[in-house]
Amino acid sequence: MMQHQLSIRAQSRPEMLERVLCVVRHRGFQVSSMHMVSALNTDNITIELTVTSQRPVSLLSSQLSKLMGVSCVEIQQ
Repeated sequence: MMQHQLSIRAQSRPEMLERVLCVVRHRGFQVSSMHMVSALNTDNITIELTVTSQRPVSLLSSQLSKLMGVSCVEIQQ
């Protein structure tokens, strides 16, 4: 299995983490590690995800970027 790292910037909303994890599961990826940080003086969060799957990470990245409230999804190398 391939391991991929993603950095997601989004609005700090109660349902945001749940939506991100739902997309990860539905796209066939498994979360290996996760770290979430709230940005100071803003209503934004950064979620660092490490996921594993045989599928291309671009499938997950494109779906996450379509979520309402997500401003940026970056694939870390």
